[in-house]
Amino acid sequence: MSLSSYRMHRIYLSATMNYGLGSDDPEELAYYNKIRKEMDDMKKEPVKKGIPLNWDTQDRMDK
Repeated sequence: MSLSSYRMHRIYLSATMNYGLGSDDPEELAYYNKIRKEMDDMKKEPVKKGIPLNWDTQDRMDK
């Protein structure tokens, strides 16, 4: 059985707010762990700040 959108949203909220799930359903646990893993992976990636500027954009347009 697939998770309803309501249940997926509740699991997402509990995962992002670092709450426990409170369920032993394997499908819900898998979804919760997937979201937690994605969040942990995002924390490990460096944050790129600023906007990369390409000063030669006008030169490319003239060609």
